[in-house]
Amino acid sequence: MNRVSKIVLSLPGARLVSATDTYLHARVSTRWLRFVDDLELLLDPDAGLIHVRSASRVGRWDLGANRRRVETLRRKLEV
Repeated sequence: MNRVSKIVLSLPGARLVSATDTYLHARVSTRWLRFVDDLELLLDPDAGLIHVRSASRVGRWDLGANRRRVETLRRKLEV
């Protein structure tokens, strides 16, 4: 989770809200209009997975910002 935390915090506008050995919650402010999104990651060591949730706090459409954020995170974790 240390590596995951460093990658998440390297994302533009990301600030750590809380973290444990298996869970991380970050608040991400978008560059445009400064909307705040929540990014949550849950480590599932038994399954060898990291569950990811990225969601807007306001509105129903984010112009794909959350999907791009998750895809960027996934690419950085693959390296």
